[in-house]
Amino acid sequence: MGLVLVAASSLLAAAPHRGHENLTLDGVQRQMDEAARDFHSLSADVERTKVTVVVNDRSTETGTIRVRGDKMVLQLNAPDARTVLRNGDTFYLYNPGLQRVEEYNLGKNRGLVDQFLLLGFGTSGKELRKAYLVTLEGEPTIGDRKTVELELTPRSDAVRKQISKVDLWLDLSSMLPVQQEFYETGSDDYSIVRYSHVVKNPSIPDSVFKPHWPKGTQKVKPQA
Repeated sequence: MGLVLVAASSLLAAAPHRGHENLTLDGVQRQMDEAARDFHSLSADVERTKVTVVVNDRSTETGTIRVRGDKMVLQLNAPDARTVLRNGDTFYLYNPGLQRVEEYNLGKNRGLVDQFLLLGFGTSGKELRKAYLVTLEGEPTIGDRKTVELELTPRSDAVRKQISKVDLWLDLSSMLPVQQEFYETGSDDYSIVRYSHVVKNPSIPDSVFKPHWPKGTQKVKPQA
């Protein structure tokens, strides 16, 4: 399972908000619970920046993400194009440059991978508190969006071996992610993921989430 968690961690609306003065953690949880009941699918643009602290390096890549239920496809653009596909218990990493796709069976560990890939996309407050120790950090504005910032410490030992903590910013008007920061265990390195042009509950056909790899693609199943 370690390989799957490393792969996932290396990538990666609601009812209207009714006032957010003096937010409490319980209040945020209730808003997330309400938002989760009305969440079915999502599409958004993604910008991911990997920060390697020791050499002061920042590398940024962009792409798109589409989510529906337990299905997700993340398509990252050139120069390092990749596709990350999740369909139920099956998880794919496709690298067109190498003409290679890796296939993993998540099985009982699917919940751990979702903590990286689907964090905040229809996550209820109850689910969040089950998976993380949650601290309310404030209500900053990011761009033109008012957000609530949460610091998340994974409860799972398996997750903490990869990620020491996550900072999550949720749009107060929808309780959907605006930004995430994943801090790697054992180093000061971290990744910043930003979401824009977010569309709630778009119609996404099943074909989007089916594995269609070009002829000649090498298919491998690494040991989890």
